[in-house]
Amino acid sequence: MKNNYITLDKLEVYKLARELSRIAWEFYKKMDWQIKKINGDQFIESVDSIGANIAEGYGRFHYLDKIKFYYNARASLMECSDYWIELLHERGNIEKDEYNAFKQTSKELSVKLNNFISATYKSKKQ
Repeated sequence: MKNNYITLDKLEVYKLARELSRIAWEFYKKMDWQIKKINGDQFIESVDSIGANIAEGYGRFHYLDKIKFYYNARASLMECSDYWIELLHERGNIEKDEYNAFKQTSKELSVKLNNFISATYKSKKQ
């Protein structure tokens, strides 16, 4: 009997979440303490929450439990990529190339995460 289980670290959606965290950390660590306190801490927490929620959902048994955490991951993705990164960019707290790299990766992750949620629903029907 062949084991078809895919480990978390092999999932493309998880890899992208970790990549987004890496990109975010690169410019977060350069922020001064005041920017970190006002915006940066909430930004990095929301970014890191994406991968954490994917991991927790992947570890759940029932598909509805899984999806609940994947939805939390999607909400955290929207929080960091539609609000915090825009605020940091608008206030001149990150470089243009850092902003662009973050936005590009978050866009890719959004597509993968939505597909992952859909696939989880579909797997229940099979």
